[in-house]
Amino acid sequence: MEDRYEQTQDEINPVDLRFSEDEMEEQVDHLLEFIRDRVDAMDADGAEIALSGGIDSTATAYLAVEALGADNVHGVLLPKEVNEDANMSDAERVAEELGIDYDVIGIDSIMEEVLAQGDAETENPSEDEWEGRYVGNTSARVRMTLIYLLANRENRIVLGTGNRAELATGYVTKYGDGGVDCNPLANLYKQQVRQVAAHLGVDESVVQKTPTGGMVDYGTDEEEMGMSYDTLDAVLAFYVDGNLPASVTARLTDTSVEAVERIQEFHEESAHKRTPPAEPEPLF
Repeated sequence: MEDRYEQTQDEINPVDLRFSEDEMEEQVDHLLEFIRDRVDAMDADGAEIALSGGIDSTATAYLAVEALGADNVHGVLLPKEVNEDANMSDAERVAEELGIDYDVIGIDSIMEEVLAQGDAETENPSEDEWEGRYVGNTSARVRMTLIYLLANRENRIVLGTGNRAELATGYVTKYGDGGVDCNPLANLYKQQVRQVAAHLGVDESVVQKTPTGGMVDYGTDEEEMGMSYDTLDAVLAFYVDGNLPASVTARLTDTSVEAVERIQEFHEESAHKRTPPAEPEPLF
């Protein structure tokens, strides 16, 4: 299949981490087999996926349909007021293009009820803390609960949509969007996710769409993280995953040592999100 991503972004700065054509075929086959294996291992009848209209959930949905067939994949759209227009239209279009059944469940009323329970116990949080820590995390956990409700109803596994950049920096909510049965994109940098999506035939408008978290009315992912995904990918590849010195990474990625070290801090502080709950060593 023609890789349309090559037509839309010929250069990636500071570092191009995309696969070669042969590597791409091998990578996609590997991901398809992974999805099939997880469904079989859990003796499930298919997969459930939350569709946001963004590149990660879209790429995962395309992979799931390729691996399992449209009849064995179900989508769920969980809009809030901050994202229910353009993003949800894109999400519905993806579901319809793939020919999968899907449900739409607005969560604003549920959120009002849940947040009201903790409001009296919260002592004057700042607006940023309220939106980020309380509203954002609770939104993700409400969505997780609803996704599993639908998945359990039809004996499906829940496919996560997190990529390497998000998971490595903790840009997920514990027991929220991080609460899934498996994460097919977990080892792919963001630019590789775009490349896989284009290879599978995802529309160019979605491939090049600016990522947003969709939990609160903040701006884009890149504004929240303080650097572009392409730069973040490169820092992770060189410094976190490749163990190069911070100074070398900064030169190679055309960023500051401080920015590189900040990404390392994000990685270390979010380690608990990538590991099972801690438990004591058995005494006997």
